[in-house]
Amino acid sequence: MAHKVREVMTENPVMLEMKDTLAEAARKMRDEDIGDVLVMKDGKLCGIVTDRDITVRATADGKDPNQVTLGDICSQELVTISADRPVSEAVSLMRNKTLRRLPVVEGDKPVGIVSIGDLAVELDERSVLASISAAEPNA
Repeated sequence: MAHKVREVMTENPVMLEMKDTLAEAARKMRDEDIGDVLVMKDGKLCGIVTDRDITVRATADGKDPNQVTLGDICSQELVTISADRPVSEAVSLMRNKTLRRLPVVEGDKPVGIVSIGDLAVELDERSVLASISAAEPNA
């Protein structure tokens, strides 16, 4: 069983700028088969946008994904965790803050993402969520 966040995180998170559009983020998510992108401003992590954010905060309101920027809809009250922290701390943070994804940082630099699926695979590989998370993605 992993003891540190770096052992369960997905490395090399996809990062886009606040000025990038939702359409750009959606294409990146599709092409990389991911559900989130980290949002940067002036070289610093300032938010996260998920596929659900795009749907709920933009598409559902009829907003044009080619006009709306990540800065317009990203979650900016960001909770992060250090790569060297215990996995149990990531679990507690995600539970207490009701997060599905947690950006992992080293100093100010984003180095990964931990998802509830990553934790399910690590902590209870026989769970339904772990099975779904470990499965090959749909085409």
